[in-house]
Amino acid sequence: MRRLAAILMLTLLGACSTVEDLSPLAPSSQTVAVRAPRFEDSKPHEWDSGTPWNYAIHGTDVSKYQTSVDWPTAKASGISFAFIKATEGGDRFDDYFNEHWARTKTAGIPRAAYHFFYFCTPAATQARWFIANVPRDPSAMPPVLDMEWNPKSPTCRLRPDPATVRAEMTTFLEIVERHYGKKPIIYTSLDFFDDNQLATFRGYPYWLRSVAGHPRQKYGSHPFAFWQYTGTGIVPGMTGKSDINVFNGSEAAWNKWLRQNTR
Repeated sequence: MRRLAAILMLTLLGACSTVEDLSPLAPSSQTVAVRAPRFEDSKPHEWDSGTPWNYAIHGTDVSKYQTSVDWPTAKASGISFAFIKATEGGDRFDDYFNEHWARTKTAGIPRAAYHFFYFCTPAATQARWFIANVPRDPSAMPPVLDMEWNPKSPTCRLRPDPATVRAEMTTFLEIVERHYGKKPIIYTSLDFFDDNQLATFRGYPYWLRSVAGHPRQKYGSHPFAFWQYTGTGIVPGMTGKSDINVFNGSEAAWNKWLRQNTR
């Protein structure tokens, strides 16, 4: 009788258990470490509405100015993705791209490479330069085209007319999309967006810079996938001031976006 009672008890306990209780699954290398983190900021903006903390998924962007990042620490603090500068114009390669590219992958942080556009070099030449330096990694997020004015450049301060800007963008984007098999993301700032009438340039996901107001206040109803909300953030594992971004969606939407764009 005691043996029968013990068997019944084990059966009841098993019925109350879940698969996770019995055999916890190892977390994915791309799981979100911290949802809706609130990073410190050395020069914080007083958000009156549309605060970044309302977004679940935050990330950063880096270049040679962010050296030797402790990516596991950054991930543990709430960094869930990274945009990494790769190239600029038709002949410049970021000194820290290879390090950032390798170490983010090792840390399990989804990442994308970006190209800073110069108006003194043909778009096709720039696209080929990007392709020559950025590996075709199916696990990477789509490549990014960084479009903004560069008034402090020592070599190229051209400001073509809007039609020329959009035509050059199209050339670069189409070449890069054919090579990587993924629709690129466009990063831009408010002045460049307005000057070149990018509200009419649709068909690509946008990453919008807006450090003094929510994108809907600055860009109107223009859709965006990512929002850069500060350039003076403080991220554990990163020295100095950091750019911080959010993904425009819930954690579920983020996971869906990753499934669609990292394979």
